[in-house]
Amino acid sequence: MGISSELFTLTYGALVTQLCKDYENDEDVNKQLDKMGYNIGVRLIEDFLARSNVGRCHDFRETADVIAKVAFKMYLGITPSITNWSPAGDEFSLILENNPLVDFVELPDNHSSLIYSNLLCGVLRGALEMVQMAVEAKFVQDTLKGDGVTEIRMRFIRRIEDNLPAGEE
Repeated sequence: MGISSELFTLTYGALVTQLCKDYENDEDVNKQLDKMGYNIGVRLIEDFLARSNVGRCHDFRETADVIAKVAFKMYLGITPSITNWSPAGDEFSLILENNPLVDFVELPDNHSSLIYSNLLCGVLRGALEMVQMAVEAKFVQDTLKGDGVTEIRMRFIRRIEDNLPAGEE
């Protein structure tokens, strides 16, 4: 059974608040959130694959669809839209009309460079790395900072080859 979204949102808020107390500046908090998200993503992918019955994605477009329509829906109850594909097809944006992590949140003035939901970028990076995809994920718009929407920019870096021991090819 999952926890309620309100409890999760408030727990996440408490985590970010604690990190802001523990670290000198927002950049360090942002790094910690990314690192924590990465560690969650590395573990979450197994649960996701088991519960979703999604097979291996053949390309980055298919991956984008699965992230938006299956993963975000399953774990956050939202379906971001996929936009702004690069001509090469190696970058896209996830637009979150509403980000459940930021319900009840206002950024204090002294934390203007805090990327409050940076955990999500880490989760995406960690999960995709486990299915042999190196990606970059970063927030480029954030409703907490006055933008109209929240936008995560995803960039495919490379396919990670399985490192088999010598002679096992």
